[in-house]
Amino acid sequence: MTGPRSLQARLAIGIGLVLTILWLAAASVTALVLRREMDVVFDASLQETAQRLLPLAATEIVAREDEGVTQRLGAIRAHDEFFTYLVRDGQGRILLQSHSADPAVFPAYDGPGFRQSATHRFYNDDALRGSIRITVAEPLEHRADVARELQMGLGLPLLIALPVALIAVTLSVRASLGPLRRFRAALAARGARDLSQVPAPDLPAEIAPVADTMNDLLVRLRAAFDAERSFAANAAHELRTPLAGAIAQAQRLKAETADPEARRRADDIEVTLKRLTRVSERLMQMARAEGGRLRGDHPLDLRPVLQMIVQDLGRQAPDSRLELTLPKWPVLSDLDPDAFGIVLRNLTDNALRHGRPGAPIRIGLSSDGRLSVANEAPVLPRDVLDRLARRFERGTTQGGGSGLGLAIVATIAERTGGALRLVSPLPGAKDGFFAEVQLPVAVKEKTVLGPTKFSEADV
Repeated sequence: MTGPRSLQARLAIGIGLVLTILWLAAASVTALVLRREMDVVFDASLQETAQRLLPLAATEIVAREDEGVTQRLGAIRAHDEFFTYLVRDGQGRILLQSHSADPAVFPAYDGPGFRQSATHRFYNDDALRGSIRITVAEPLEHRADVARELQMGLGLPLLIALPVALIAVTLSVRASLGPLRRFRAALAARGARDLSQVPAPDLPAEIAPVADTMNDLLVRLRAAFDAERSFAANAAHELRTPLAGAIAQAQRLKAETADPEARRRADDIEVTLKRLTRVSERLMQMARAEGGRLRGDHPLDLRPVLQMIVQDLGRQAPDSRLELTLPKWPVLSDLDPDAFGIVLRNLTDNALRHGRPGAPIRIGLSSDGRLSVANEAPVLPRDVLDRLARRFERGTTQGGGSGLGLAIVATIAERTGGALRLVSPLPGAKDGFFAEVQLPVAVKEKTVLGPTKFSEADV
């Protein structure tokens, strides 16, 4: 059986057990010491009683007229008599006894001093050259009762003091571990891509080195990721000019040659170079999504931005039919317009490449910041949908693409507190593909702008 995993519980239980054991040990030792001291005190009382009673008994017995007569002293009032005594002569005849003394309990007189039987403690003494002898008895049960009361007096406070001590220890440990809990909460609140150092003030000396080591690791990881993103962005940027020149050369070669085989090869080269250009552009977008600033200082209405981007997409793909639906009220968001454009262009490009040719592509923005793109396409299995947002993952269609578009959208959504949702088939339909992104939104201002529809005739 393992103990609790919580450090606070371990400390509280450990300290509580130590306190309990120490308290019980101290109470036991104290009880033993007090029992010995109590025996000394009771023996002294027993001896003093005998020495006080003996002169009085001797005076009373000497003044008697009749010798050898037993006299029992009566009780003035009812009371518990812990000490009983017998006064005997040299022949063992009882001359005087206390009112509750039982002669059968008293042993034969065998000289001054302490004696003990199974039930009583005795003290013997004599006077007048041994002619008058006194024996005082005390029941051992009396001492046992006193010892039990003493042990209870030492043990009962433990039932009150121990819970109070445990509560005090728990509160003290909890207060001491407060900085550690705050550090844990700050660490748990971080996003998966937030590699900045976690503030660790007032951590205990035993935990502070762990926090420092973790922060150093975060710094090294951030530097490594920044270097990776910077390399990818710079490499993609540097490739743009050579790729553009190579595409121009391929197009010129195709225009200047009359050889059909050469023209076919020039077409293949141009297609490959354009695909490489798209990949480099997606790599720059991925670097921006992973390391750039995605949210601005002030919220803006996303509707005009969305209208402008859809119009531009319509000019670039005149054969497609884009349908846009906007809410009446402004959709205010602090999402950077460029990042918003990257999200929309990648979702729309995915629909254009993998959707059914000539079928409409429906783009919608809801009042709560949900951007959706729907198109007609063959149904995708669940396992394919689950991995579409990974890097360099493609569906089952032959539409080409870099395999980075949906991964870029998912990265931007995650870094801005949203999520990418992929559904196939369309809700209420037998086929189709639906992508939805939750965008960060702010408080809305009710400025009326009616729903807008864009089609190929409009753009």
